[in-house]
Amino acid sequence: MGRQHTTSDAAGATSAPRMKAVVQRAYGSADTLELVEVDSPEIGPTEVLVEVWAAGVDRGVWHIMTGLPYLVRIMGYGLRRPKTAVLGFDLSGRVVAVGAEVERFEVGDEVFGIGRGSFAEYAVADESKLVAKPTGITHAEAAVAAISGTTAVQAVTDVGRLEPGQTVLVIGASGGVGSYAVQLAKALGGTVTGVARGAKAGFVQDLGADYVIDYTKTDYLDGASRYDLIVDAGGGNPVRKLRRALTRHGTLVIVGAEGGGRWTGGVGRSLRAFILSPMVPQRLTSFIAKEGHEHIARVAEYLRTGEMVAAVGERFELADAAEALRRLEAGTTSGKSVIIVKADHES
Repeated sequence: MGRQHTTSDAAGATSAPRMKAVVQRAYGSADTLELVEVDSPEIGPTEVLVEVWAAGVDRGVWHIMTGLPYLVRIMGYGLRRPKTAVLGFDLSGRVVAVGAEVERFEVGDEVFGIGRGSFAEYAVADESKLVAKPTGITHAEAAVAAISGTTAVQAVTDVGRLEPGQTVLVIGASGGVGSYAVQLAKALGGTVTGVARGAKAGFVQDLGADYVIDYTKTDYLDGASRYDLIVDAGGGNPVRKLRRALTRHGTLVIVGAEGGGRWTGGVGRSLRAFILSPMVPQRLTSFIAKEGHEHIARVAEYLRTGEMVAAVGERFELADAAEALRRLEAGTTSGKSVIIVKADHES
């Protein structure tokens, strides 16, 4: 174990400090979550301990909380019960301890990125998944940027291969990934149409979308309009319908594995796209976002220059994390909600 953030008890012995954390004892709804006091985590040689100032709320957290689809459990998160009790991945805060082999950070550095158990006062992160927080953004903004931002950047550029002048359809434009995809596609010269519920149309327009479609009123996949690139961050649309809205040589990028059944979720949809793609002129793709610091650094640069702005949704205190996840599941939020762990360090 590397150097550890410790405190001394009354007897003079050294022990790990206690912390408040949102934990789950079993898979289930947000009702299974509790705010309790636990030992702060220990760090490995290449890890750092981060004092969490803000943490992002996304669909990945919901999947781990519910254990759905069941494929999540098979992938190593625990078959019968969660292997890791504390929820949360996205974080922003200050380094308070570093492992023996850590080279990129020192105690006191302000960082953001992807860790483990970020719905807590302290969380562990491998140094390879952290970058320095840009001085021009708040910790709340940074906390909602790493996972959704890196996914959007890779979807639009590395996988989607967007070129200036192309037409882009972003499905799920008001969500975490979609809100970044809209901004980036516009910044890179695309003509962008965002798909969202009508009440969120103004939010999507403010992100820079040229056009907004209310999916509750319009069948936007009927083939009347066709796009060079479709980024589907909303899930649920069959590949055959998505193809109708693509140009002859257009590209489909399926983001994540939303929708589908309880066993594999939307993985089947991605598999169908993979099998069909070699047989048609269109590129039908899906991907798993890479989480290394070099990818998070790209997001940091876009945030620094203002080409992307963190679309912070609702703000919650740590004690209200369960409500944040309820509203995520209900689809009532725009952008990406954030847990403010230390309000006096948000900026």
